[in-house]
Amino acid sequence: MVPILLVLLLALVLFGAGFAVKVLWWIALAVLVLWLLGFFVRGTTGAGSRGRWYRW
Repeated sequence: MVPILLVLLLALVLFGAGFAVKVLWWIALAVLVLWLLGFFVRGTTGAGSRGRWYRW
């Protein structure tokens, strides 16, 4: 009985980790798209040159 419970627990943990990793990939993809949009659609400064769109 214990080995069956351990296998089921392992399957549950791996399924949960797989779902979390998939969600993290979608979040990373959304952040990448936002970063690329900010990189290409940045505004110009008063001197006419392109300024930094990030704050650091």
